[in-house]
Amino acid sequence: MVKTFKISIPSLTGEKKRKAYVYLPTNYYKNSKKRFPVLYMFDGHNLFSDQEATYGKCWGLADYLDYTDTQIIVVGVECNTVGNGRLMEYSPVNFTMPNGDKIKGQGKKYMDWLVGDFKGLIDKRFRTLKDRKNTFIGGSSMGGLMTLYAISKYNKYFSKGAALSPSLWVKGQEVLPFINTGKFEGDTTVYMDYGSNEFSNHEAQRVAFFNTATALGEKGVFVTARVVPYGNHSEASWERQVPVFFKVLGL
Repeated sequence: MVKTFKISIPSLTGEKKRKAYVYLPTNYYKNSKKRFPVLYMFDGHNLFSDQEATYGKCWGLADYLDYTDTQIIVVGVECNTVGNGRLMEYSPVNFTMPNGDKIKGQGKKYMDWLVGDFKGLIDKRFRTLKDRKNTFIGGSSMGGLMTLYAISKYNKYFSKGAALSPSLWVKGQEVLPFINTGKFEGDTTVYMDYGSNEFSNHEAQRVAFFNTATALGEKGVFVTARVVPYGNHSEASWERQVPVFFKVLGL
């Protein structure tokens, strides 16, 4: 079951409303005392419904979780769809687009809102396991970049993360500074992947991917880095990776 409600992010878009999505596991209402781990994900509109997905194809996440009877709550928020709003909210660094647009990263503001306001709201409304051990984060593309940022700089909230096709190209071959300066608990687990057909989309992306995986490993992170055979940059490709990264996350 997927419930929806409207929220705002005052520090980013004032009182403008956007949709939040909450997947509840199959037995959520059968056991009124049971609490569940939570996976927070970016681009919530692309997770559950083809009708709401940006390109008409979602991850099919609710169908997968229902079929496998996975006992987890999944929470996602619609991205900022105005201009370069998504790029700004989902980047913790400033960067320049290939077309020359300058993007001022607002990722810190977004994450401060998520852990400071939104997580508390979810924990209050739903029967969650609130602790770090049972709180995860994930996303794809710019959401994958934000997942790496969240697991690096907000590690006291998130123990595990899944970064699919993370947009590491924003800094070329450099390992992003938040990884080098991140403080990771000893049980931190990260799944990251990239489709083999994606590497040609951005110069030096292959190098950036493996440099990032190495940097995480050197920090003591339990990192699974995977090149998806013939994978591409699309929801259809990411949907096929759902069973893989859920297994890595121990779900």
